Formats: sequence, structure tokens, C-alpha cells
Amino acid sequence: MSTSGPRQEKTPSQMIDERIRELGDWRGEMLSRLRALIKQADPEVVEEWKWRGVPVWYHDGMICTGETYKKAVKMTFAKGAALDDPSGLFNSSLEGNTRRAIDFHEGGEIDEEALKALVRAAVSLNAS
Repeated sequence: MSTSGPRQEKTPSQMIDERIRELGDWRGEMLSRLRALIKQADPEVVEEWKWRGVPVWYHDGMICTGETYKKAVKMTFAKGAALDDPSGLFNSSLEGNTRRAIDFHEGGEIDEEALKALVRAAVSLNAS
């Protein structure tokens, strides 16, 4: 019988920190910036780690995910089709009935205020 204590499981936030470090390129930097904006928009957001490596942000339900691909960081809003997007941020997954996504590419700009407004709108929709 082992006398060592229980194995320490990493928190979802620690797993996201690791993913950002592992990427080590513009995608890690982009994911880190998007994460910071989500937390600014909703300080009470809960971070989860799902589907073997996808950061997910929740508040009264899923807000969005932060998937990383070779040429993009994709921020998918769970109920994006129901959100007003006055700044036209959604540029991916536009054909679905529920989700909407924003693909961020290397060197791309982030409209920080519009993105935070979209996160807050998603939180409001979840709470309603």
C-alpha cells in the first residue's frame, strides 16, 4: 500500500495555462489574450477543460470554447446564433442554428470592446 498522499489533479485553469505555454507561438498568445478578455467581461466566469484539451468558459451555462488549430484560434459561442453581433465579429460556423464562431488568425486584431460585449451578451442570455 502506498503511503504517499493522493495524486494532485490539475485544475482546469492550470490545464489552460499549460496549453498556452505548450503552444509557445502566436496561438498561445492569442488564446491568452482572449482568455483575459473573457475574464474582464465576466469576472465570475468558470473555466473548464473538456473534450481532451479544449478550454471552455461557463456562467449559468456554456459561454464559449477556445479551440486551437494550426492556422487559427477559434472562439465558438454555444448560443451565438441568438446573440446580437453589431460589430460583425462572427466569421465562422455561420450556417448552424445554434453556435457561431470567431476565427482569429496570426497577426489579426481583436476588437476588445466588441468581444467583451459579446461575452456579456452570452452571459445575459444564459441567465435569462
